Amino acid sequence: MSSMNEYLREVFKWNQEMRDFLESENIDGNNELWQKLNSLTNVMDRMDQPLNTDELGSLSEKVEEIHEEMEAYFNERLQLGAIYANETSVPAGKHVLPPLPYGYNALEPYISEEIMRLHHDKHHKAYVDGLNKAEDALERARATGDFSLVKHWSRELAFHGSGHYLHTIFWNNMSPEGGGKPSGALLAQIKKYFGSYEQFKKHFTEAAKEVEGVGWAILVWSPRSRHLEILQSERHQLLTQWDTIPLLVLDVWEHAYYLQYQNKRADYIDNWWKIVNWKDVETRFQHAGELKWKPV
Repeated sequence: MSSMNEYLREVFKWNQEMRDFLESENIDGNNELWQKLNSLTNVMDRMDQPLNTDELGSLSEKVEEIHEEMEAYFNERLQLGAIYANETSVPAGKHVLPPLPYGYNALEPYISEEIMRLHHDKHHKAYVDGLNKAEDALERARATGDFSLVKHWSRELAFHGSGHYLHTIFWNNMSPEGGGKPSGALLAQIKKYFGSYEQFKKHFTEAAKEVEGVGWAILVWSPRSRHLEILQSERHQLLTQWDTIPLLVLDVWEHAYYLQYQNKRADYIDNWWKIVNWKDVETRFQHAGELKWKPV
């Protein structure tokens, strides 16, 4: 009996330490770690009688499950810390085209190899080159004091920079093993704001269909309002909300689908849902949720 009491005291202590840690990390209350710790706390709060063997075993399993998830979280933070410690910034004019995270034909039949090669190697590369050219020009302007073309190069910086960064997100937002639905805290937020996953998907799909001309449909997280939102971006440097963080993006410029789908944008969008990489979106949401501004 004394050993069981000692174990319970350790569990109580560990549970409080983990709660203090999550608070210090500003982890959103909807995060799965919080939900599991709250569940454990509720169980322990109801323990006014000694536990039998089965109850103790169930409690031990719950503690072990949470411990493994906390350990995974710690490991991820350590890896991110190592990345940030060793990563240098990108000098002006030195951006490079990132490789695709899968083969050019990996998304077939939903997006053809021909489109992926053209889209990545030509269009995305053009954004990278344009961004470097704009940064180099503005660097020379700062050095010489000649800002006579600052309006032009600022526009180029916005256009090509937005194209480069959005496409980088776009490639990782897709996967040959994608599709299905999100899970965890992201799904909870989707249901909270949009009512259901189905309503969110319908809203996003219609926003993508109705972008005027060319552009993007974008799911974003707003650190100020603390909720998700769906935006349209026509000519991707315009019609944005600058204080939001993109989570899921869909390119509906014609070069993204026309060779395969011609003018049937709706078919392209419907098939795109089958390759959405929700794990990537969930990871982006987790890190975005850690950033908190004063609500205004």
